[in-house]
Amino acid sequence: MANASRPRLAALTSARFVAAFHVLLFHAWAMQGLTRAPSWLQRFASVGYVAVSFFFILSGFILVYTYEGKEFDWRQFWKARLARLYPVYLLSLLITAPFFFYVVLRMNVVQLAYFKSHLPSTAVLVLTMMQAWVPMAALGWNGVAWAVSVEIFFYMTFPSLLRRFAGIGNRGLACIALSSWMLIILLDLVYVVLSPDREWASSSTDFLFWLSAVKFHPFMRLPEFIVGLACGYWFVRGGQNPRLATPLVLGGTIVALTTTTFSDSIPYPIMHTGLFAPAFAAIIFGLALQPSWAGFLESRWLVLLGESSYCFYLFHVTILGAFLFANRDPSATPSWLRIFGGMATATIAGLLIFRFVEEPTRKWLRGRPVPHPATGRAIA
Repeated sequence: MANASRPRLAALTSARFVAAFHVLLFHAWAMQGLTRAPSWLQRFASVGYVAVSFFFILSGFILVYTYEGKEFDWRQFWKARLARLYPVYLLSLLITAPFFFYVVLRMNVVQLAYFKSHLPSTAVLVLTMMQAWVPMAALGWNGVAWAVSVEIFFYMTFPSLLRRFAGIGNRGLACIALSSWMLIILLDLVYVVLSPDREWASSSTDFLFWLSAVKFHPFMRLPEFIVGLACGYWFVRGGQNPRLATPLVLGGTIVALTTTTFSDSIPYPIMHTGLFAPAFAAIIFGLALQPSWAGFLESRWLVLLGESSYCFYLFHVTILGAFLFANRDPSATPSWLRIFGGMATATIAGLLIFRFVEEPTRKWLRGRPVPHPATGRAIA
């Protein structure tokens, strides 16, 4: 059973949409849709992939906040997780299937050669949410869905980690979180030094075997989840000093923005995986302390956008691509207008899919609801 006695953390729900929108900005930049944007915006958008780390850390934090201190029911936990994730996930595959299979089967795109020669296995991996375990298949079908594959692994490990972490003191958890973060940075450094793919200097190299493993493999992203779990335990064990809220959020934001400013000087594999974990953990912990100035994040519409962020995330690339590539004639529609249209449409689509697909199917598959502590809405 979930712990329904703890107060809402609505600000963290709203923060999910902010992170998802950062991912959208990255894809807009990668699709050459921000070439006329100010340089600071291009720099900020170019590292939008790091927002996925925010999702993974937040996931660990919220799961501990929700389930710590209560009898854990594995069956109900998995029922709730799959009821929330899979219906929208499957819908995203149905929507993106025509484009993916047409490009792979009918067009000669060098970067997609793996998918063409391994199409049946890639399809099976994606349908079963296992694609992140095979580096070259991670971006198959609906590329952004690799993060869901990683999240499923986190859900598999969570019951065991919840039980084990319960017996570890805060100092021990701090050591585990720090060691996990240092390990992932060390592995990033090993990749940079050994350079097994020989070419990894930019985010355009998405189809290199070892780089894909560094970026997408569940084992490489597990330390971020562990950092979130540790923060969640610190929080529920009484680490709720409101005076720390502003310093934590402000400090984490400054570190994240400073790192972004110097992103060109930091090797891409290190930037991509793990580097931002301490900054994001500080922001999440600080927002969970509910500082008074963050009350705007608890507004109804921002919380609703946060709740729809999973739908927004799974569909935004398809929608954005449709706006940017439907007509490549630059004289037809200004690129900024296409970007704006894609952003607005992706946001509206996320809200509609959440309202008419995710919520109804989740309620039907899940059964009896229990309020979610972060939003007040039902979970298992």
